Amino acid sequence: MSSEAPEITAVVVTYSPGEHLDAFITTLRDATTRQTPIILVDNGSQDGSPEAAVAAAEINGTKLTLIRSGSNLGFGRAANLGIAAATTEWVLVANPDIRWRSGALDELSAAIARWPKAAALGPAILTDDGGLYPSARALPTLGNGIGHAALGWIWPRNRWTRAYRRDDEEPIERTTGWLSGACLLLRRSAIGGSDGFDPAYFMYFEDVDLCKRLADRGWQIVYVPSAMVEHAQGHAASREPRRMMAEHHRSAYRFLAGQYPGARWFAVRLAMRAGLRARAVLSVALGRVSEGAAIQQSVTDLATESTEWSSKESRNE
Repeated sequence: MSSEAPEITAVVVTYSPGEHLDAFITTLRDATTRQTPIILVDNGSQDGSPEAAVAAAEINGTKLTLIRSGSNLGFGRAANLGIAAATTEWVLVANPDIRWRSGALDELSAAIARWPKAAALGPAILTDDGGLYPSARALPTLGNGIGHAALGWIWPRNRWTRAYRRDDEEPIERTTGWLSGACLLLRRSAIGGSDGFDPAYFMYFEDVDLCKRLADRGWQIVYVPSAMVEHAQGHAASREPRRMMAEHHRSAYRFLAGQYPGARWFAVRLAMRAGLRARAVLSVALGRVSEGAAIQQSVTDLATESTEWSSKESRNE
């Protein structure tokens, strides 16, 4: 296999991203030695930032295309528009509130050669306070899902949450169940066969669903923590917190219910629906839908460990 770095197109879904979009584009230049075309799919921004990005691109020579979706389609449907418009085999789907560490995209794309069966690769995602966000998790199941949902707020280190978030594993390059859609490098020929993101998910769990479908078709989902980005989480969701918390739990039910279909699981699905509705109401009341998500680990430790990765899994299986 050729070691030449593949061409990549960045697909960014925007919804009044403000200053975040300019920071994304500016830091992306330092994240790679190659020019990366950018496709902005705008979901109805009111702040003029996509138009400002187009104007700036004309001045500094950035290849940038603006697609107007016409309304707020949700993340997955909008991302699919950008993916369809790209001409490269690899597309980077990312939120506009990502800031790139120097060389991060080159580091991420270099992993493609090491994992020839990878269809999705994701970097380490750092939170505003420097913590490591658990962006490479196990797939949700009835067991770890209930334990995490019920105890994650009051007991973040419970065994179900640790297993789901893979908290006790070293941050090495490895396969995983799913990767955060906040920053996700995707193989277009692989996702084309699985119809990209499922448009039935307005927001949340579209990344979980896509990664599972890819894995079911024999592709690998690969975490590359030597590539690092920073994420100012929730800048769009914070405008409508009640709706977004409801969407989070609605999407969680959609995914989990899909894993337990048929009449034999009917009672289980009813119990899941009731439990997630109750949790949604509680999350609105307490404002704690994402509390406890970050793993407290220093960036220095992460960089040291990730550059010495030695995966225990076969990369070519």
